[in-house]
Amino acid sequence: MAMKIKFNPNLDFQRDAINSVIRVFEGQEKGTSRFTVSALPEEGMFTNTEGVGNRLKLLEEDILKNVQSVQIENGLRPDEILNEGLDFTIEMETGTGKTYVYLRSMFELYEKYGFSKFIIVVPSVAIREGVYKSLEMTEEHFNQLYDNTPYDYFIYDSDKLGQVRNFATSQHLQIMVINIDAFRRSFTNPELEKKANIIHRSHDRMNGQKPIEYIQSTNPIVIIDEPQSVDTTNKSAKAIESLNPLCTFRYSATHIDKYHMLYKLDSVDAYERKLVKQIEVAGIQVDDAHNKAFIEVHDVNNRKGSPEATISFDQFKVGKVKRVKRRVSHGADIFEYSGGREVYDGYIISEIYAEKGKEFVKFGTDIYVKKGETIGGVDEDTLKRLQIRKTIDEHLDKELRLRNRGIKVLSLFFIDRVANYRQYDEDGNQLNGKYAQMFEEEYRKAIASPKYSELFDGVDKDTIAEKVHDGYFSIDTKGRGSKKQEFFTDTSGTTKDDGDTYNLIMKDKERLLDLDTKLKFIFSHSTLREGWDNPNVFQICTLNETNSTIKKRQEIGRGLRIAVDQDGERVYGFDVNTLTVMANESYDDFAKELQKEIEKEEGIKFGVVEEYSFASIPVLDESGESKNLGVELSAKIYEHFKQQEYIDKRGKIQDKLRLDIKGDVVNVPEEVKEQKAQITSMLRKLAGKLNIKNADDKREVKLNKQVLLDEDFKQLWDKIKYKTTYRVDFDSEKLIENCAKALRDQLRVSKARFRYETSKLAMDRGGVHAGDPN
Repeated sequence: MAMKIKFNPNLDFQRDAINSVIRVFEGQEKGTSRFTVSALPEEGMFTNTEGVGNRLKLLEEDILKNVQSVQIENGLRPDEILNEGLDFTIEMETGTGKTYVYLRSMFELYEKYGFSKFIIVVPSVAIREGVYKSLEMTEEHFNQLYDNTPYDYFIYDSDKLGQVRNFATSQHLQIMVINIDAFRRSFTNPELEKKANIIHRSHDRMNGQKPIEYIQSTNPIVIIDEPQSVDTTNKSAKAIESLNPLCTFRYSATHIDKYHMLYKLDSVDAYERKLVKQIEVAGIQVDDAHNKAFIEVHDVNNRKGSPEATISFDQFKVGKVKRVKRRVSHGADIFEYSGGREVYDGYIISEIYAEKGKEFVKFGTDIYVKKGETIGGVDEDTLKRLQIRKTIDEHLDKELRLRNRGIKVLSLFFIDRVANYRQYDEDGNQLNGKYAQMFEEEYRKAIASPKYSELFDGVDKDTIAEKVHDGYFSIDTKGRGSKKQEFFTDTSGTTKDDGDTYNLIMKDKERLLDLDTKLKFIFSHSTLREGWDNPNVFQICTLNETNSTIKKRQEIGRGLRIAVDQDGERVYGFDVNTLTVMANESYDDFAKELQKEIEKEEGIKFGVVEEYSFASIPVLDESGESKNLGVELSAKIYEHFKQQEYIDKRGKIQDKLRLDIKGDVVNVPEEVKEQKAQITSMLRKLAGKLNIKNADDKREVKLNKQVLLDEDFKQLWDKIKYKTTYRVDFDSEKLIENCAKALRDQLRVSKARFRYETSKLAMDRGGVHAGDPN
């Protein structure tokens, strides 16, 4: 029997997110709206049909009170007013089940208030297919949970407009999944209507009406998945508005526009609660790589009337050598730009040639570097081979630990050119690209180790390397008839060609988790960078010929989910759930960049107290009922901490507060003395684990006058107290000669060496920290 992922309906953080949405409509009466749907000819007769839509009876001030109550309880800044359109935000870290949360929220809204029409708007084919797969995977789960409540779900298809009509007329729960590109093109000018999406065009099959009009009449609740990629442009925002939504709920880990935040489970919360994998950064560092003149030519152009080039070189500055990128023109002296590094002596640009296809930069009299080429650097293929080998080693080590627990280990490689992994000859026969060839060679070497022998009992080691890896790429069909060939091409992840690829990925998601499935190493160009993840991805390696342009959060998001075993059950704990990221930089740099992205995308202010930070702390009122501390008291605590110089005027936590937290002597206002423990606990999370010296460790050293008066000490002092002068006489010319000889005979310039290190990342409210290297 095929393995099926199981869903736990009792996870507290998911229930909190669902309840936060349900409580927005507290007090709403259960009911629907009715409207007439234009009749259609059926077998020569006209049939009148009644449409069913969502109906909202609550007043705006009632909704605002509900929203404020939810926000205070969830520790969020309460909104003073509601923006027109009822837009709400739910922020959940990648891997914590946001798709499950919004799907289940639909059932709850239907059951409690009678809201029956929902539209899920997604930014790409990848996410669309992922959502549909989630609907398939959860169907049995929701049938059991909601007593077989009848419901329909479908992907909007302009060739199946009957589904749109059924969406409008059905009395059951209806869920439509639609890509933003399917309804973004709309024109009010009748002459331009043919250029609009079909959903905005009058249609004979719908008695001259537009499909969008059927949707508008239902007043649907719109769920926007990854809104930062959906409605950040005016055209997209108008497209969402054209659906005539009753309200919108936006779900993402990285919102840009945050409308009325209802629930927030950010990356720090998820990490501290062990709801996602721990991140381990592995990197291959290159030592002694600056002993040669490194030059890389990125671009050559003649846009300003005279040729210019963009190059990289190694620059000495503030005591360190760092690789920098700079625009240069004819006559530029790289020796000067490099901070006077001798290896660049004579590297003066004598020519920049900008003819398309032949671009190059000439240094001195005989050094030519073409656009896209590098001189003086480490061999990139050697570096990539090492990355592949180390990823294989990490993979096999985890297999040894986890296979007996029924956990399938997967590894994911990102590449920038499909041809580096897969190629075709003139007859269309598939050939290995250089990365596939490297992988198979390194895999055969790795599994030859006796260390991994138990993993390959009864396995043909000569052929297994070819079966454990594969690539998911978009298929570009070339030729016709008997000459029809399929080639795998580089795509952006949004074209129609991507559709078949994504279907394959989503349909095989659970099969990939089966221990009997040989595929373990997945290569991808762009198709798996968003909208796809698998709980058992334990290694992610980016094989780029240039520095990775993938954001750290986007990269690690593919493997953050908690692993599942062969019974489909989640297996919690960092002892199992560690995601190893093969980075193109040091673990410290990775941690710093990841923290910057989190701060920018999630709005997290590491090490900062805010006025509403304590509003959600529970207290008992005079009658013994539980309530929240509230915004006013939280603001009072905030001002008190400023007076105590615990925080600065922007709320940044000072060392004085950290020391008082450590000594458990935090000074709080008199009216919240009983809540001191909860306040201190929250401050401990916000302060983080920054490296500060403990004033308590200081020791006072007192002068022992008895020692000074001792006769033995006096005699010693009398011997050493006198000033001493001395003179060194040496032959300057001889010294210079000896130094020159030593430099000539003994100086050795080391070759570049590769060094492999790993470090686990820790994440708290103080920031993202890299541990000591392993």
